[in-house]
Amino acid sequence: QVQLVESGGGLVQAGGSLRLSCAASGRTFSTGGMGWFRQAPGKEREFVAAIRWTSSIKSYGDSMKGRFTISGGNAKNTVYLQMNSLKPEDTAVYYCAARASVLSAQYPYWGQGTQVTVSS
Repeated sequence: QVQLVESGGGLVQAGGSLRLSCAASGRTFSTGGMGWFRQAPGKEREFVAAIRWTSSIKSYGDSMKGRFTISGGNAKNTVYLQMNSLKPEDTAVYYCAARASVLSAQYPYWGQGTQVTVSS
């Protein structure tokens, strides 16, 4: 059974930082990748960042570039999201996702989410 468990969410003031972690278990994703998405109340799910393990290529959503950094653990089953210069509009539930192959753009595996709240 595949499980993705996020941690590190919380309440932070605007301009502050948070680091999210996600640990995957149950299968290997070493030939695929992991990523982060977020969903704010009343809004659609939004891409935040992703990393491909085989190439180490990282990608970011436009509003996150320069503020967020995605990284991974050596075992390629853990991913982190360092979020700096947080803004109130970053408030959302952040979800970790994983895929076993980069040949598909879909992420079949998802965590339960962790709440990030940025106060002004």
